[in-house]
Amino acid sequence: MKSIPELALYWLKRHPDALTRGERNVLQSTVERRPVSRDTNEAYEKHLSFGDRLADSIARIGGSWSFIASFGVFLALWALTNKWLAGDAFDPYPFIFLNLLLSMLAAIQAPVIMMSQNRQSQHDRIDATHDYEVNLKSEIQIMALHDKFDQLRDDQLVTILTRIEKLAEDIQKLERSRNPPTANG
Repeated sequence: MKSIPELALYWLKRHPDALTRGERNVLQSTVERRPVSRDTNEAYEKHLSFGDRLADSIARIGGSWSFIASFGVFLALWALTNKWLAGDAFDPYPFIFLNLLLSMLAAIQAPVIMMSQNRQSQHDRIDATHDYEVNLKSEIQIMALHDKFDQLRDDQLVTILTRIEKLAEDIQKLERSRNPPTANG
């Protein structure tokens, strides 16, 4: 088996110093005949802090249809209750206190959702890098199979040519033995 620098030049057509960490990992896993696959979710979730998990939970809840439906019911109850209480309403129309609550909720919820989206894009980059490594290893393995088939074909051709040459020699010997050369020429 070739070394990693030789494989880098042979398969990737790049100098070993120009390889990324992922490409080196792929070549190493190829040499060691081990899978390059790993659970990116597990690796990603190990590094999440409590705040990260909380933000993801808030974003998951705040971006769901159940949240939208329940919040719609809450807004309708707020408006109907204050309309029904009329003169004794704790937040009479135009619902200024409700607007204040909605503004505060939006001011807190928007950055939390953005933090979660940023982490999701980071997770997507990790997944894309992993996919690249798996695809690269697949390409390398396919190239290695092509090389093996080419070598087998070349070996078979050499064997066939050797046999043909041997048969040609045998035929010439047989013809000479059947038709010995005459002294007359």
